[in-house]
Amino acid sequence: MAIVEVKVPQLSESVAEATLLQWHKKAGEAVARDENLIDIETDKVVLELPAPDSGVIVEVIKADGSTVVSGEVIARIDTEAKAGTAAAPAAAPAPAAAPAADPVAAAIGQL
Repeated sequence: MAIVEVKVPQLSESVAEATLLQWHKKAGEAVARDENLIDIETDKVVLELPAPDSGVIVEVIKADGSTVVSGEVIARIDTEAKAGTAAAPAAAPAPAAAPAADPVAAAIGQL
């Protein structure tokens, strides 16, 4: 497992801290290199923070609304994980919804 840390970029000299506005990806989701992960707001600008590498987000350390400083680690990406691996668990619950419809159909058939 190769883990890459996602860090807050260097802020301008007159800016001491920034606020994480909104994550565009969650832990467990695949990301592509340079894909926007989160918007970061300072008192001067709103920055888009791109993924430093492709992989799967394994940990989001700082949540939306957190105050951060330059160089602070806010997430971790596993670069050896594949998008298909992350998508498979997400697809698994869909078939589980079909059996739930069967008892309803059976109940209607008994009427």
